[in-house]
Amino acid sequence: MSAPIPAWPGELISLGDLQVFTRTAPAREAGAESAVFVHGLAGSAVNWTDLMGLLSGEFASDALDLPGFGYSPPPPARDYSIDAHTHAVVRLIEKRANGPVHLFGNSLGGAIATRLAGTRPDLVRTLTLISPALPDLRPRYGPARILAATMPGFGPWAVRRFTLLSAEQRVQGTLDMCFADPTCVHPDRLMEFVEDVRRRDGLSHNAEALIASSRAIVNAYVRRSLWRYAARVAAPTLLIYGRHDRLVDPRMASRAARVFKHARVLVLPDVGHVAQMERPEVVAREFRAMLDDIARSGDTTSAPADRRLTS
Repeated sequence: MSAPIPAWPGELISLGDLQVFTRTAPAREAGAESAVFVHGLAGSAVNWTDLMGLLSGEFASDALDLPGFGYSPPPPARDYSIDAHTHAVVRLIEKRANGPVHLFGNSLGGAIATRLAGTRPDLVRTLTLISPALPDLRPRYGPARILAATMPGFGPWAVRRFTLLSAEQRVQGTLDMCFADPTCVHPDRLMEFVEDVRRRDGLSHNAEALIASSRAIVNAYVRRSLWRYAARVAAPTLLIYGRHDRLVDPRMASRAARVFKHARVLVLPDVGHVAQMERPEVVAREFRAMLDDIARSGDTTSAPADRRLTS
């Protein structure tokens, strides 16, 4: 197992009254197309390190820490709603991007990216969603844990109990939940995760961001508005699900194929919730395949619907 590449360098970027820490992988040439990456619940920009590495040079890539996560300070109004997170990504794109972007989102980030693409088509060239957190009210263990975290009293208590575990135990629990094969994580990367958990333990807003963003996901599930935004998405869309995902039901791939207008849909075997971390080479390959299809169609705004379901 070769050593992983280091996390991309980053900086705090001011977006008016908001600041977001953004990691950047530069393009080889000026004027290259831009890509923006949005992480999931309890994640950060480093969740995209390997995929950004595979795409580096071709695109001017930015992966942000959502407000309150990673190295980003909490939002001034303590608003962690899907709308607020979406607004933060919009402001980053408007400030940093060279034209519409290739937008990537995982889990919560997939919900945010869907809302953005459905309301601001002018900002999105293509959309890549990895296990997006789109409404699904069928009982499932992972979502049930998120729901429990939003309950008054119980949520803060559960977070406090969780922090009593060692950083190593918490990281291992997260890997067991999110990866089909947690042993595929390189020891160096594992230590990076542990050190980041220890750092976050010292942040007073860490639990607040997690609980409030969990509540935002639950609210979006109940309202089901995200499927309406999905139906409005005009950009060519790649949706990737993991057969062994414990958080997002891979059976949602069928509904996604029906709702998104221009969709390539894949269900990957032996993959969990974070395909961009577990199989980044597959995500990069399928993303390039989508771009090739767009180029062959001669239409850079929308591709013919390719409702390909692969298992």
